[in-house]
Amino acid sequence: MKATEKGVEILRGMAEEVAELVREPFPLSELMLAVECGGSDATSGLAANPAVGVAADMLVDEGGTVVFGETQEMTGTQHVLARRAVTPGVAEEIHAMIARQELRMRAAGIDSRFMSKGNVEGGLTTIEEKSLGAIRKGGTRAIQGVLGTGREGFDYPDRPGLWLQDGTGSDVPSVTGMVAAGAQVVVFTTGRGSTTGHAIAPVLKVTGNPGTFSRMGDNMDVNAGAILDGSATLRSVGEGIFRDIVEVASGKLTKAEALGYRDFIVYRTSGLAERLLDVCPPEDLGAGRERSSEAALEPGF
Repeated sequence: MKATEKGVEILRGMAEEVAELVREPFPLSELMLAVECGGSDATSGLAANPAVGVAADMLVDEGGTVVFGETQEMTGTQHVLARRAVTPGVAEEIHAMIARQELRMRAAGIDSRFMSKGNVEGGLTTIEEKSLGAIRKGGTRAIQGVLGTGREGFDYPDRPGLWLQDGTGSDVPSVTGMVAAGAQVVVFTTGRGSTTGHAIAPVLKVTGNPGTFSRMGDNMDVNAGAILDGSATLRSVGEGIFRDIVEVASGKLTKAEALGYRDFIVYRTSGLAERLLDVCPPEDLGAGRERSSEAALEPGF
């Protein structure tokens, strides 16, 4: 009861501050974008993520900041990402981040090549295929660094550009982590039609699947499936997403906001499990327990 009382007191103070705020113009260099993918299918890597990548490049070129996470969904792409690092030190951080995530999965008895049933039903065949499609949403610009989210500290971008965040593969807590790092707008790609929003930041949803947009147009903001049916180009859809980002930052409501979706989860790792990763030889982690099941991916490991 005392904690609730204190929380209400804090919120009242915040509400008073917000009530005094007045909208004013800011340059695009002040904008930070989070990009996320969930409920992916084959169209995500073919259309939606590359189109978002075009928009991400445009924002970085304007001096803005872009961040994407989901370390698990970078599996197999570390050599691709490391080539884009601004320094050899950042390249080492990228390799170390993904290697540690693979250790976490082995320690939990999960095959590092695991993909959800929905991804498989959506036409994805391997984790490498999924990962190569997933990283396209970050565009093509140089990677400035890796942002930590662990118990040892939470990192924030200290300069503009493209950043990776070492975070969970679960959609909502991944978005929460990037918003906590400073993102004001989220672009969320989904082939199968995730109906998600966020409690703090507006979420602009993009689907690369024309069928999903036809069925769920009331939930989806952008039809990147136009790239696949030939009615639009990758560049034109990407430029449209960039304009949408600016409009949302300027006050336009996303479909998720209009529908009242206010998802919010904070992801927390086990301090003991993280310490064990540092002392157990890799060959001992998950020995004889490799398995691949959806039940193994319970949130909160």
